[in-house]
Amino acid sequence: MLLAAGRGERMRPLTDHCPKPLLTVRGHTLLSYPLRGLLRAGVGSVVINTGWLGDQIEPALGHRFLPVDSAVETTPSPVGNGLQLHYSHEGRGAGEALETAGGILRALPLLRDVFWVAAGDVFAPEFDFSPAMYERFSASNALAHIWLVPNPEHNPQGDFGLSAKGLALNLPRLLEHELFTFSTIALYKKVFFSEARCGIPAGNPQSVKVPLAPLLRRAMDEGLVTASLYQGLWVDVGTPERLAQLNT
Repeated sequence: MLLAAGRGERMRPLTDHCPKPLLTVRGHTLLSYPLRGLLRAGVGSVVINTGWLGDQIEPALGHRFLPVDSAVETTPSPVGNGLQLHYSHEGRGAGEALETAGGILRALPLLRDVFWVAAGDVFAPEFDFSPAMYERFSASNALAHIWLVPNPEHNPQGDFGLSAKGLALNLPRLLEHELFTFSTIALYKKVFFSEARCGIPAGNPQSVKVPLAPLLRRAMDEGLVTASLYQGLWVDVGTPERLAQLNT
C-alpha cells in the first residue's frame, strides 16, 4: 500500500492544485519511486489511498504501472506487464484523509495478510522491498517491521529506539536514549490492524481518523515490532525547499 492521501500543508502553494505525490523529483513523480521499487521486487499489485486532490491521482496513473524507460529491471515474476493499481478513495464518503492507520484500515479488505506500506511523498529511490525480508517477517512472531533512518534536521530527536536484538523500542526522548526517525516504510500483518487491536472493523466504515504512532507504540511495548536501520538516501519531501534541493 502506498499512502497518498495527505494535504501537504507545508508544501503549499505547490499542493494547492497538485497532490504532493504527483510533484516531480528528478524527472519522475514522487509516487513513481516506490512503485518502481515494488516492481523491481516482483510485487504484483499495489493499493494507493487518495484524499486531497485525489481525483487527479487515478487518472494520472491509471490501473497499470510500467515505466517506459529501461531503468527498472524486474525479477522473474508475473509482473512483466507492470503493477496492477487499485485505489482507496478516502475523499469519497470520508470527505478528507483518515490519517495513516485510518487509511490503512479503510483499504484493509484489499490487502494481503502481509503487506508493505510506504509513503508516496518520501524519496528513497534505492530502497529494497526485499522478497526475502518479506518472507522472514511473514514467518516471524512480529506484527510489524519498520525501517528507521538517521534523524534528519527537521526531526532531530527521532521517534523510536532500536535494540541490539532488532526490536523497535518505545522510548521517551531523553539524552541517554538513541532514537531514530521512522521512515514510514514498513511491513505489517493484517492482525496488527484487527478490530481486536484497533477497535475498528476492516474497511473503516465510519471513516474514523486513526493515527498510526499510538498503535505502533503499544505493539512495541508488547515486543511485537521489529526494526531495521536504513542508511541509504531518504528524504521526507515535506517543503518546497526540500523539493528544490532534490531537483538542483
